[in-house]
Amino acid sequence: MSGAGSNDAGRDELLAAVYDELRRASARLLKREVSYLTLEPTELVNEAVMKVIGLDRMDWRDRQHMFATCSRLLRQSMIDAIRRRRASKRQVPEVGFVLNDAARPVDIERLDDTLNRLDALSPELSRIVELRFFVGLTVEEIAAVTGQSERTVKRRWQTARLWLADAMAED
Repeated sequence: MSGAGSNDAGRDELLAAVYDELRRASARLLKREVSYLTLEPTELVNEAVMKVIGLDRMDWRDRQHMFATCSRLLRQSMIDAIRRRRASKRQVPEVGFVLNDAARPVDIERLDDTLNRLDALSPELSRIVELRFFVGLTVEEIAAVTGQSERTVKRRWQTARLWLADAMAED
């Protein structure tokens, strides 16, 4: 792509290609135990899209790159919404998700902080957790998005979950 106009056109084309998938992912995310946020999936995705549009110097390689960036921005938008809500209210309940195999809810802000620490150690593991937990993709979908085998994704998902459990138990 040459010139800003063609870069914008490529970005817009990739955004259109991933928009519906991101909207479904945000609906899954918001369906969990965060109903008090009163966010709509479209609102969350549009906030992420606006952030993407603000990344004017980004060179969008492909659909996978766009989806990865948007999923990270979805996570950030959700965390920002939680923090705004907590800042505006004194008695806001703890926002938590129940992981598939967890006995109790996990505080989403604490998970986000721990995930940032994992990202410093292994961006690959952090990305799998982000796609699995925040975006709600299946192992098969993550394999397709990342270009890895399902077996590799399963192994890395298990490693990341164990690391996160240990790190959160220490806190």
